[in-house]
Amino acid sequence: MKASLDLGGGVMELVHLGPEFGVEVRGIGLIDVASSDTAYRPIRAALEEHSVLLFREQEVTDDVQAAFSRAFGPLERVKIGSVGAGTFYSRLHNIAADGTLVPETHQQALTARANQLWHTDSSFKATPALASVLSARIVPERGGETELTSTRRAWSRLAPAMQIRLRDAIVTHAYANSRDQIDPGLMTPAERAAVPPVRWRMTWRNPINDRVALYIASHAYAIEGMGGIEARALLAELIADATRPEFTYRHQWRPGDVIMWDNRATMHRGHPWAHDQARSMVRTTISAVDADGLADLRPAA
Repeated sequence: MKASLDLGGGVMELVHLGPEFGVEVRGIGLIDVASSDTAYRPIRAALEEHSVLLFREQEVTDDVQAAFSRAFGPLERVKIGSVGAGTFYSRLHNIAADGTLVPETHQQALTARANQLWHTDSSFKATPALASVLSARIVPERGGETELTSTRRAWSRLAPAMQIRLRDAIVTHAYANSRDQIDPGLMTPAERAAVPPVRWRMTWRNPINDRVALYIASHAYAIEGMGGIEARALLAELIADATRPEFTYRHQWRPGDVIMWDNRATMHRGHPWAHDQARSMVRTTISAVDADGLADLRPAA
């Protein structure tokens, strides 16, 4: 399915990707959005509507990616313990400083394994993320795909009684919860202290179109008013239903591909690739502001 919009100086075309979410954007590139409000406005509308945007064959550099991302809001700085800490660029790769590939036990390889859990970027931070932008710099010959699902669609599939039960439930998220599933030694005490647990509602309402999405991920582990075992079981059940294969889009990367996703309405995960092949991706992350629906996400005081 395709949809086109005449922008005067050219035509933007949206080609559907996933099961009821996600589009490939044609006719507009990252530089267009960064430099022109005329290009930005329909792309922002497409993000609100479709949750995932794919741009092909982009001549992407760090500066271009940052300029595009800043059009949507303030950028996060990468947290301590991650490659690119203190900058705007999270560098997700298996390449050591000397250009060799890291072993399977290296922190970067373990981090890649943790990113293969279904997650939502920055749900563990005091200010969560509106959206993420991921660009392919080096792509392996096989594997390394990124899979996404719509938590807005997952919410719509729940029975009305379950929606009433979950709408205002309060969930605790912690970065350590996902990392400990891979290796309890993956985070240092300083890294744990930098990102203490945070509490959010289980749903995030989009203020533009009033659509509700589940706000859950591998960082989530507790629900107020429930025992620990019961809460983890419910979260696992919700994630399993949201990520059934028929409800996901699995992206096979090409060099120059850039994907943007709405963290308010999606989960994603990476897929493994052979350890003898290089993979290098760069992510910029856009912080949510009150206009993005934060007031509805925050628990009542």
